[in-house]
Amino acid sequence: MPVKVLVVDDSGFFRRRIAEILNADIGIEVVGTAEDGQKAVDAVKELDPDVVTMDIEMPVMDGITAVRKIMADHPRPILMFSSLTTEGAQATLDALEAGAVDFLPKRFSDMAGDEDSARALLRRRVRSLARSRARSSSAPGGDRPKTEAPVSERRQAADRKASETARETPKPPVARPPAPLSSLRAVLIGTSTGGPVALQEVLKHLPANFPLPVVLVQHMPASFTPAFAERLDAICPIRIKQAVDGDFLRPGTALLAPGGQQLTLERGSQTRVRVTESPAGTIYKPSVDAAFESAVDALRGQVLAVILTGMGADGREGVRALKGCGAQVWSQDAATSVVYGMPAAVAEAGLTDHVYPLQEIGPALVKGFC
Repeated sequence: MPVKVLVVDDSGFFRRRIAEILNADIGIEVVGTAEDGQKAVDAVKELDPDVVTMDIEMPVMDGITAVRKIMADHPRPILMFSSLTTEGAQATLDALEAGAVDFLPKRFSDMAGDEDSARALLRRRVRSLARSRARSSSAPGGDRPKTEAPVSERRQAADRKASETARETPKPPVARPPAPLSSLRAVLIGTSTGGPVALQEVLKHLPANFPLPVVLVQHMPASFTPAFAERLDAICPIRIKQAVDGDFLRPGTALLAPGGQQLTLERGSQTRVRVTESPAGTIYKPSVDAAFESAVDALRGQVLAVILTGMGADGREGVRALKGCGAQVWSQDAATSVVYGMPAAVAEAGLTDHVYPLQEIGPALVKGFC
């Protein structure tokens, strides 16, 4: 069965363009279009698409309001199209908070280096989001996965699954067993698709006096990360700021990697951040692998690495390097991940020490370090 998509935009030209790109994939079918948010809400109810692509600024009902209504009544993955401006960043973050799960630049030239790559990226995103809906719909409770087992039983089941995966998948050589949490010097968190909401969920639990520095690596455009850092700082007790070159790691402060650049850590009398331009051909800007691998030398691997929801496998090789020097690794479970790509890559490589539902990660950090 092809993935059914509803395309929503007030521009007839853009609707036709997106529909043409998606319909060129035999695994995707555009089942309808809508030119405003109210018609989108009605079309979702009538057509039951697997994925919705949504514009933000539209007449009658804007995209953010439409997202909120769709997620309240007929939840499903919604992919936003956004302009890469400060205003566009704020609106996109509002849409993600309302329930959208991913976004892409509205200008294809901002999406990828060439037209063909941009088209392929759009199709991959849509297919991946459709798989996430199929996975969550198969869970008890329908579109929004619910588990009847108590939290402790779910955690034990997830840990058993990770252990079984580890037995089936050859582990890389590990120099020493994972260090106890009490000996660790920093928390590193990597994420991508679904990450903005996931990070908010985790960080809202951390108190202002959290005893370790935190480093956040979220795949996000350069124009979005300043607004994202400000938003997180406004709603979370722990201090959060976008990292700048030369920042020191400090307890009670979370540094967000700037979009479009690379964040690495540098050893010294006090560990500091280096922010550099991405080499030509770099896929992820910022890269979880780059940040995590730098912690092997900068922090002697004495870190807790956390992999949250995201598409692809960025973070796996960084985690592999950290495990070689005794780092602890947690990952988000499949049921609460928007896209179970990055956490799955780590778990399937036998690198995860604990698997947690998203809502348990923040409390587990507080319990482990405070």
